[in-house]
Amino acid sequence: MQFNFKEIFTVFMVLFAVIDIVGNIPIVIDLRKKAGHIQSEKASLIAGIILIIFLFLGKSILNLIGIDVNSFAVAGAFILFFIALEMILGITLYKQDENTSMTTAVFPLAFPLIAGPGSLTTLLSLRAEFSIENIIVAVLMNVIIIYIVLKTSSRIERFLGANGINIVRKVFGVILLAIAVKLFAHNIKALFDIV
Repeated sequence: MQFNFKEIFTVFMVLFAVIDIVGNIPIVIDLRKKAGHIQSEKASLIAGIILIIFLFLGKSILNLIGIDVNSFAVAGAFILFFIALEMILGITLYKQDENTSMTTAVFPLAFPLIAGPGSLTTLLSLRAEFSIENIIVAVLMNVIIIYIVLKTSSRIERFLGANGINIVRKVFGVILLAIAVKLFAHNIKALFDIV
């Protein structure tokens, strides 16, 4: 086992950009309002576990059920697209009978927002370039950042205020929509190239 700090930093920055927990603050605040409380520890831990399991078994799991990485990413792009629409238009598409803090911690927070198709497919591509132990350290560093942001989301909300949250929500909704479109376009093209 040999840790390379340059590799760890590179992987950390790539994952940080893809997970975009800072950009997801408006969604976190919105989910907290719906559920009443978010279990930050559980959400961070579950997201970290999903990311590490997918790092080792991702391609095998997808192959086992007959799904290629591109199809997985296209499906994830749809989820991101609808979440972005909720943010921009101020509508609710995802309805849940029981808005408990535990179910919110798992879905949609841990998956697909944090450990979503973007971060999972990114992990598969990072594995081809970097060593496993460096990727694991970078994932754990991201999980710590995610936990801090989730834990302080109410303070961030107070700092920004209601109007600030609405502006940030709409801006990041457009950014998330652009990410969804890019993810869809890139992977649908790859699917047609395969066929």
